[in-house]
Amino acid sequence: MDNDLRAQQAPGYAAVVLGNLSEPFPHSAHHTQVSAGDRPTPEQIHPAFYTSFDWHSCVHMHWLGASLLGGTAGSPSAGAAPAGAADGGTAWVDSSTEASLREALGANLTSAKLAVERDYLVANPSWERPYGWAWLMRLAATCSSSPDAQLREWGSALEPLVDAVAELSVAWMAKAQYPVRHGLHTNAAFGVGYMLDAFRSLGRDDAAAACEEAARTWFGNDRGWPGDWELSGQDFLSAGLSEADLMRRVLSADEFAAWFAAFLPGLSAESRILQPVSVTDETDGYLVHLHGLNLTRAGQVARIIATLGDSSTSGASGSAAVLNEALDPLLKAGLRGLESGDFMSTHWLASFAWDALGSVAALD
Repeated sequence: MDNDLRAQQAPGYAAVVLGNLSEPFPHSAHHTQVSAGDRPTPEQIHPAFYTSFDWHSCVHMHWLGASLLGGTAGSPSAGAAPAGAADGGTAWVDSSTEASLREALGANLTSAKLAVERDYLVANPSWERPYGWAWLMRLAATCSSSPDAQLREWGSALEPLVDAVAELSVAWMAKAQYPVRHGLHTNAAFGVGYMLDAFRSLGRDDAAAACEEAARTWFGNDRGWPGDWELSGQDFLSAGLSEADLMRRVLSADEFAAWFAAFLPGLSAESRILQPVSVTDETDGYLVHLHGLNLTRAGQVARIIATLGDSSTSGASGSAAVLNEALDPLLKAGLRGLESGDFMSTHWLASFAWDALGSVAALD
């Protein structure tokens, strides 16, 4: 797939970003009160990321906005830049929408507001771990590596948060004996995978090495993943494919092909782990997670196909062919999930769609 579909979707996704960043309520607060008087408003403790229903969704809406402004350079799963954007810095949207995005993101990504966000993370070291951390690091990496001067300024303002998350993540992975394997926010493989990409891009070598070590320790010896059993009713992540997507980052292509064959033996196009799923109630904030599952599976499948394509190991091409057959149905099912327009979908799903589209486009 080329970039035509992303170009078609970009204006709608920009509208989603702008809508979300101007929508402070409803809000799902994850703040732990320490006294009866500890009742801050979301904006008081999260002046940069207080809209879009919850903190982590607000963070990845900022990532989506930065990506739509052309901030894709340096992101291993971002895919190609817009047509004609040789340096990766051209926005995917028209000039009016671009100006609105810059104004909305720039109002939040200031040093003063981000300092408050940094202090909250340091004071609450397990908060938003690792999902929110991962999206925050992706935002920082996307901005810092962009050829666009304003995005790089935002990247500089995010540096103290990068330092904080790097330190917090190293400490966490050093003491975490076991990974979290379910398909929700605390899934270890999903978060560590995106943090690893970002830490590499941002030059945080110690934090990147800690991610690699954790991946090998937690998942290196896994075999025979029960792909037909992993689905539960509110997953937005495939635990198995998230693990494989992480391991392709830390193993050579040949090592990964061998690991993947042992991890998901007997994989076929009919395997449940590769089947699209449907949502019965668009207004249910948990059931709509399944739209995200289709999209994250599509992005992960695309990235795994790319790694298998670099391998000369016997059987790698067969695995890639099976995954390739599943890719388009997963992507199409996930993209249909954005059609409902319900806030339970729109406050987060467009970020996952853009991510999946980028990874699929990168296969061309």
